[in-house]
Amino acid sequence: MDMLIAVMAACLYFLALGLVVPGLTNNNGIKTKPVFACAVVAIALHILLLKDLILGGQGQNLSIMNVASLISLLIAAITTAAMLKMRVWFLLPVVYSFAAINLTAATFLPGAFITHLETHPEVLLHISLALFSYSTLMIATLYAIQLAWLDHKLKNKKSLLLNPNIPPLMMVERQLFKIILVGNSLLTITLVTGFIFVQDMLAHGKAHKAVFSLLAWGVYSILLWGHYQKGWRGRRVVWFSLIGAFLLTLAYFGSRFVKEIIIGA
Repeated sequence: MDMLIAVMAACLYFLALGLVVPGLTNNNGIKTKPVFACAVVAIALHILLLKDLILGGQGQNLSIMNVASLISLLIAAITTAAMLKMRVWFLLPVVYSFAAINLTAATFLPGAFITHLETHPEVLLHISLALFSYSTLMIATLYAIQLAWLDHKLKNKKSLLLNPNIPPLMMVERQLFKIILVGNSLLTITLVTGFIFVQDMLAHGKAHKAVFSLLAWGVYSILLWGHYQKGWRGRRVVWFSLIGAFLLTLAYFGSRFVKEIIIGA
């Protein structure tokens, strides 16, 4: 049953993607309602699938594949909701592809990392904040890539920028920093709750998570300060965003990837 749900959800994600891509390569308008409908049904199936994968047994199965699928679900849900208010068309192909691939991998390449968060609600709060902060900052990374792409097209005077489906450069930049501000605020709270509620946060084997998370927080904080106080823009902003995302990914998935995927422990 899980496999059927995964295939259906992936197909709907790719159908939504297929409805978006033609509008990015020509000046034809993208029909919001069909894209939104396909995405909403795909997200609903994705939720149903993850409910079974994570909560289907004793405790919660937070394997790296399940966590990656959960993060891709959060990103897909946030960007789909944003579709109704902002021109996020450029982001959707990456977001929906990411969601489809992750949910398929979680289904067909199952792993096990059982936790019992029901006995530690404060840890559940910390993990929830971590997931939302990571998802938000990954959306910011996609915005940074879009910003770099638009800047490149603008400098090369590409007519593609006349496409009504492509947002103006300044709009993308404003949205980027709003998202980074929200994401970094969530990351700040995540770090604070981690040091308060997770007693062995700096223990051997876990310290790297705190170190890389703090480094990422420092990168994003410097970026925000540089933009609002020094007027930083352009490539420097893109590089800071990418570095912050890389450090945060190492913090969240580094050791888990080695243990679960490479070693198979």
